[in-house]
Amino acid sequence: MTLPLRHSTTMTEFDILIVGAGFAGSVCARQLADAGKRVMVIDRRDHIGGNAHDKVDEHGVLIHPYGPHIFHTNSKKVFEYLSRFTHWRFYEHRVLAQVGAQLLPIPINRTTINQLYGLSLNGDEVRAYLDGVRQPRDPIRTSEDVVLNSVGPDLCEKFFRGYTKKQWGLDLSELSAGVAARIPTRDNDDDRYFSDSFQFMPAEGYTRMFERMLDHPGITVRTGCDFRDVRAQFGGAHLIYTGPIDAFFDHCYGPLPYRSLRFDHTHLGDVAQFQPVGTVNYPNDHDYTRITEFKHLTGEPHTGTSIVREYPQAEGDPYYPIPRPENEALYKRYEALAEQQRGVSFVGRLAQYRYYNMDQIVAAALTAAQDLLEVRA
Repeated sequence: MTLPLRHSTTMTEFDILIVGAGFAGSVCARQLADAGKRVMVIDRRDHIGGNAHDKVDEHGVLIHPYGPHIFHTNSKKVFEYLSRFTHWRFYEHRVLAQVGAQLLPIPINRTTINQLYGLSLNGDEVRAYLDGVRQPRDPIRTSEDVVLNSVGPDLCEKFFRGYTKKQWGLDLSELSAGVAARIPTRDNDDDRYFSDSFQFMPAEGYTRMFERMLDHPGITVRTGCDFRDVRAQFGGAHLIYTGPIDAFFDHCYGPLPYRSLRFDHTHLGDVAQFQPVGTVNYPNDHDYTRITEFKHLTGEPHTGTSIVREYPQAEGDPYYPIPRPENEALYKRYEALAEQQRGVSFVGRLAQYRYYNMDQIVAAALTAAQDLLEVRA
């Protein structure tokens, strides 16, 4: 799916230049265009939607080229805003982790513990079991502190340490507490990966949602366009930048650490279902961290199925800011430079060096657009 480009004869007619057509850039664009601003959105890739972009593969299956994007939020405001541009398919994501020969629910719940250890504990007994194995940590500074304080060393080794090493290239003890704190531990049989109030997938896909969001007479979209090639052409336009903040400043303080990914997409033409849930994690086996089967996410009927294996790596496009105190300190230096910039707003995961979920990016973009409108009123 491709959004037609609205051509413009001059660049000076635009009030706003937005770098990046993902969630941050697209939400800002729509909000500002609805307020009467003339907006140009550029993206160096040949498509809109950023990493949430989806497309139909050559076998007719809707896939996520940049890995699975599962929408979930507790924000009614964010959900209602996106509902302007899409209908939804109810979907609760479930994840299993391969531990030995077993596939076990993650986040860890009562089923996980009972099946792993051959027990039949009820909820109270699960809480007592975890109290008996956990290693209290005070203060909690690292992700290792979080996991050991919650589930103890054996579950840590079986589910978390190896996965973290592959995902981040670091040990749990080297990551800030917030990374592991994103994953709860449950004493019941709730096997949903998320517990948010709103858990849905765009019924026609993310790209169609972005197309509708950017379909406005005040918005011009140009893909395959590098910011550095056109920056000087937009003179008086306010800039909203959603790319890596360190790149904006030519890495003058050195590069901020990001984690990248390599994706191995495979289609299985004679397999109706490859795995029992949307994603299976591999914390201790293989070089990849997980396999996702897209038909679970989209609900599409197809005689075959398409899957993706994810291989985290140090080099490549930036996907995840790496949460460590020293990285945050380096970011603060770039943030100080950003605050000195006149006519520039930095919005999004890479521009704000935050491990944001999609709904958090939408919320940040709504706030940024409103702030800009108030300043330029």
